[in-house]
Amino acid sequence: MSRRVTVVTAVHAPSARFLPEAYKSLCEQVLPDGWEWRWVIQEDGETDLVRPYIPDDVRVVFRQGRPGGPGVARTIALAHADGAYVKVLDADDQLPPGALHRDLAALEADPALGWATSRALDLLPDGTTAGFPGDPDDGPIERGAVLDFWAANDFRAQVHPATLCVRRELLVALGGWMALPASEDTGLLLALNAVSRGWFTEEVGLLYRKWDGQVTGQASHVDPAERAARMAVVEARARAMSAIGWRHPAAG
Repeated sequence: MSRRVTVVTAVHAPSARFLPEAYKSLCEQVLPDGWEWRWVIQEDGETDLVRPYIPDDVRVVFRQGRPGGPGVARTIALAHADGAYVKVLDADDQLPPGALHRDLAALEADPALGWATSRALDLLPDGTTAGFPGDPDDGPIERGAVLDFWAANDFRAQVHPATLCVRRELLVALGGWMALPASEDTGLLLALNAVSRGWFTEEVGLLYRKWDGQVTGQASHVDPAERAARMAVVEARARAMSAIGWRHPAAG
């Protein structure tokens, strides 16, 4: 297996203008010795509006496909993810210096960990940042802890799914991201936590951009009926996986 982390980004035309900033943040990452990154950008659609923003870099792969939402785009991008780990980076977000190094260090140090997350800050339109309340302590996250917190706090996880770095074989075994119109990344996070321990790094690992065109800012994202249905499916999947008893890593 290559000593490579594949960074997966779903993009649609409105968010494409942010790709150069995401790329700059990737180029500023310093990885552990012997590691490299590859960036797989998957357009959720087939337009002529994204390609002008794609960096001219041999480490960058750009693909297009019929629209199905960000979860579908990320999952189809796994066809080109050939490293040991997959790191999520939304097109409009940025990685602070050291984020990839910290993810890899945590996962390489403990083979029993399936995934890693880190602190996220909102990146506001004026360039300032704002934190999230309720971050867990730096260190391991036990199986089921995310679901318990999420269910007790109005479906808000204590770690941000947009910061995930995942072992590729585990991500593939779970089928990638959930087939939902939104919250597909939360569904993945809860499924990961149902079958494996994770890690939280208290240092900032993501700048999560807030802007008018983002999908999570649209009225449809908070429609009560749809939100209730999404959360029901996300929870049912996580609880079913816990009940089945499948674990990563598998017992010897």
